[in-house]
Amino acid sequence: MPPPRLIVGLGNPGSEYEETRHNVGFWFIDHLARQLQLRLAPQGKFFGRLARHGDLWLLQPATYMNLSGQAVAAVARFYRIAADETLIVHDDLDLPPGSIRLKQGGGNGGHNGLKDIQSRLATPDFWRLRLGIGHPGERSEVINYVLKPPRREERELIDPAIDRCLLAWPLLAVGDYAAAQRQLHLKTV
Repeated sequence: MPPPRLIVGLGNPGSEYEETRHNVGFWFIDHLARQLQLRLAPQGKFFGRLARHGDLWLLQPATYMNLSGQAVAAVARFYRIAADETLIVHDDLDLPPGSIRLKQGGGNGGHNGLKDIQSRLATPDFWRLRLGIGHPGERSEVINYVLKPPRREERELIDPAIDRCLLAWPLLAVGDYAAAQRQLHLKTV
């Protein structure tokens, strides 16, 4: 597989959303940017905060979650980045806190950010790094749940999951997704 050229962390802009479950994609990008010694800078024409590391771009869309595809499509089109060279990092309700899944393609699982990206790229064939945040148990509580900070015990599982993703970064960086999956999909408890 080709190595990623665009890594997008999904979240909502604004200080009121910084610590919410929906922003775990932003958290990952912040950590990766620090690890790579990069500074994300606002880029109006790309609708987000962007940093460059050689041929690799890191992006945090400045649109709200439901319009994430606007920023992803703008960067992908301008730099001619294919879907299979794109990795989207996002929260996942279907995985318990601390769980990680890496996969290419598939549905959007009701995730509005993924839905918009699929629509604007006209394909679901990008890579996804799914970070578990758990489910509130009631479908009617989902919006309220994702827009709240995780409980302390959940955060104590999510933060080490992000650290595990950073440990797998060298494998992801060269496009060795199979080895990264073996490392990331291990049970930790």
